Amino acid sequence: MRGRSLAPDREETTMHDHRRLGRELDLFDTDPLIGAGLPYWLPDGATVRHTLEEYIRAVERQAGYRHVYSPVLGKRELYEISGHWSHYSGDMFPPMDLGGEQVVLRPSLCPHHALIYRSRSHSYRELPLRMAELGGMYRSELSGVLGGLTRVRSIQLNDAHVFCTLDQITDEAQAALDLIRRAYRALGITPSRFRLSLPGPGGKYVDAPVLWQRSTALLTEVLDRSGLPYEAAEGEAAFYGPKIDVQVTDSAGRESTLSTVQVDFHQPEQFDLHYIGQDGARHRPVMVHRSIIGSVERAVAHLVEQHGGAFPAWLAPTQMVILPVSEGESAQAEALAGRCEAIGLRAEVAGPERGTLGARVREARLVPYQAVIGSREAADDQVALRLRDGRRLEPLHAAEVLARVGALVKDHRTELWDSGTG
Repeated sequence: MRGRSLAPDREETTMHDHRRLGRELDLFDTDPLIGAGLPYWLPDGATVRHTLEEYIRAVERQAGYRHVYSPVLGKRELYEISGHWSHYSGDMFPPMDLGGEQVVLRPSLCPHHALIYRSRSHSYRELPLRMAELGGMYRSELSGVLGGLTRVRSIQLNDAHVFCTLDQITDEAQAALDLIRRAYRALGITPSRFRLSLPGPGGKYVDAPVLWQRSTALLTEVLDRSGLPYEAAEGEAAFYGPKIDVQVTDSAGRESTLSTVQVDFHQPEQFDLHYIGQDGARHRPVMVHRSIIGSVERAVAHLVEQHGGAFPAWLAPTQMVILPVSEGESAQAEALAGRCEAIGLRAEVAGPERGTLGARVREARLVPYQAVIGSREAADDQVALRLRDGRRLEPLHAAEVLARVGALVKDHRTELWDSGTG
């Protein structure tokens, strides 16, 4: 609502470019003094990002994940052990000399999580142990490929690692895939395809044929059991293991990976991870890497393009705009805004000082709910609700409107109104 008004045109109705919309809607921007590939988030964009992050954290907590924080720096030795330095250093920033040691901006969170797991002893009774973090990482992307939020150098990753036994892998990978599909329903995201990403020729992969065969067989079983159609693609695996990649397509038809599920036998071996089994002996756990929405930046970029800035109501920066017809209804409008705030709805008042009612309605056309208050509605504590999709509802009591909108938002529904109840 606070962004500049978007005049409808052919480009908007046929193709949404998140870079253009992101600036016009005041979601994010860049500055050459900050640097290429390092966007900053404006208040409305920060609201979308925060709401998305909190939703993901809540979904993960409900699924038994425990959240951690880890540093964005690590010693070069850490990434030598994990294998990133030998297989991935071309995408990493150069080491920094610090007190006689070389420190690196991390390209991934998994080595840190492996060390967090290793810091305490674990029994088989604790497994699966699910560890999650929304954490920063950095990629040394070339200037020529940077663009908007899809290719950036500073990334906020929705990452998680499940440490489990061999016989728990398929259930945990399946559960991770189910979480991804649940989140996509709430976000209104339609995947373009599911991909089984396998290693290709060349030396960029860990040389462990038996482990690759085991992990590939496990992920194939998960996909087959899920009933999802998928395609195998050589050369798309992580350097340490195969992946299930959930692919999405942007407004220009370009495909990218948004979410992943991976099986990793390599890093538990490298970091000598273990748990005490029922037999009292030490056993090696397996790591299942899992990301529900991948990077927050790419997820928001895709949401902007898929919805053209008209986010699902629960995610919208402004969820309800309140439109008093005249100054005489301003007090009731402000009171309704306060009631929205009290139940957690993001609302603002757009009064007559901002133009005619028609102009204000057009300006707020991406806001899910427009609550019009005329003299008749003000007298009866009612609102005439307009929905973003063009529907106009008969005047309803404000309490009923707030209850019904609040319930849809709380449940992360994509529909604007529950047609089953009126």
